[in-house]
Amino acid sequence: MKDNPTVHKRRSIRLKGYDYSLPGAYFITICTHQHICLFGDVGDGKMRLNDVGEIVADEWLQTAVIRKEIELDEWVVMPNHFHGIVFIVQRWDSRRGDRPVALTAGPRPKSIGAMVAGFKSAVTRQVNAMRNTPSANVWQRNYYEHIIRSEPELKGLREYIRNNPKRWTLDRLYRAR
Repeated sequence: MKDNPTVHKRRSIRLKGYDYSLPGAYFITICTHQHICLFGDVGDGKMRLNDVGEIVADEWLQTAVIRKEIELDEWVVMPNHFHGIVFIVQRWDSRRGDRPVALTAGPRPKSIGAMVAGFKSAVTRQVNAMRNTPSANVWQRNYYEHIIRSEPELKGLREYIRNNPKRWTLDRLYRAR
């Protein structure tokens, strides 16, 4: 069923008016559909990826290979979510010569939204092929992003990502089995 704005009242969680294709540092969190633990387990403060988690890790590494404007920083695959810091290192211009290129619905090309959409799609396609579950949801509909604005903030988020497996039982996304 298509979203009806008068019924569903969805609001954007993005910073209004911000261009997410601008160079800068971004912290991203993407959760699994219904927070189901699909990617492995945490034991002794370390994340142990299963086959699905390996797909997530491999696709994340491919992100910087196929998207030249993206540099990867700290990241971690957790049982039911993913955290990563990315840098957009060059500004993409929607103009070719002196004629603007028409942008269609969806995320702006070479933006954080386009990167996340491509990543989620690639993971979903491979996971569903591996599990023989065509059209099954792997990810939640949206994702969380945060624009990193300072070196101390970047340092703190890197530390948060590194320590995420050690703090798994304290995480709000933790589900005791």
